[in-house]
Amino acid sequence: MARVRWHVYLVRTAAGALYCGIARDVEARLRQHQDGSGAKALRGRGPLALAFAAPIGALGLALRVEARIKRLPKAQKERIARDGLPPALLRAARARARAKG
Repeated sequence: MARVRWHVYLVRTAAGALYCGIARDVEARLRQHQDGSGAKALRGRGPLALAFAAPIGALGLALRVEARIKRLPKAQKERIARDGLPPALLRAARARARAKG
């Protein structure tokens, strides 16, 4: 049985805000956000558009990457939406996993 890969994603609201989350199926999760059954933070903030998504791998790593992105200022989130995840962010999340492991 193949392992399911987790993804990190950014959703852009109608006001231009960026919401970060993780999911195994990003398109299905976006549909949940759009129909109001996803995160409460996005309800009534549509229309919503997927700004960025990237496969991460294991759940623990995806959670660490998501937490790091959520702490970033908007300008850096915009950079991720435009250019992708910076390798340093992934390295830091992986290093934290090894330090805990």
